[in-house]
Amino acid sequence: MKAWKHFITITKHRMLVLGGCFRVGLYWQGLVHDLSKYSFVEFWNGARYYQGTRSPNTVEREIKGYSESWMHHKGRNRHHYEYWTDMNRQTRNYESIPMPRKYLVEMVMDRRAACIVYQGKDYTPASAYDYFDKSREKELMHPQTCRELYFLLAMLRDRGEQETFRYIRQNVLKGKPFPWETDSE
Repeated sequence: MKAWKHFITITKHRMLVLGGCFRVGLYWQGLVHDLSKYSFVEFWNGARYYQGTRSPNTVEREIKGYSESWMHHKGRNRHHYEYWTDMNRQTRNYESIPMPRKYLVEMVMDRRAACIVYQGKDYTPASAYDYFDKSREKELMHPQTCRELYFLLAMLRDRGEQETFRYIRQNVLKGKPFPWETDSE
C-alpha cells in the first residue's frame, strides 16, 4: 500500500512541475523532471519511508543518519543546487557555483509543487518562500542562486503564479537582468 501511495505522490508532484514548466516554456525540463524517483533505489526507499506529509528522504535521514535516495537523486537532477558544486582548483574545497537559469526556474517549480503536495489544503503562494526562508539552504547555495531564488519565491508569494510565471517566461528565461543587476552604483 505504501508503494502505491508513494507512486501517486511522486507522480502528482511530477505532473505539477510539468504543468509549471510548460506554462513558462520549459518543455523538456517538465517532461524529464524527477524521472530518477522511479529508479529502484529512490522508489523503494521512498516507499519504505513514505508518510505522505513530508519527503521520505527526510524520514530515511532521521532513521539511518543519511538518505541513500537523496544522494542518488541530487546527483542526477540539475534543478537541485547541491548538483552545482565542484572542487575549486585554487582552494581545493568544494564550492557552489551559480545555477543556470533554466534549472533555477525548474527548482522554483519543484519547490512550489512539493509544497502543494505535502501541505495540501494548507498550501498558499507563500509556502515555498516560507520553507526556504526557514531552511539552512541559503548558507550552502551560491549567493547569486540564493538571491535569484529568493526573488522569484517572493514574487510568487506577493504577486501570484500568473505574474511570476509571466516574468519567468519573458525575463528570466530570456536572459534579461534581474532588477538589482540593472541598478547603477
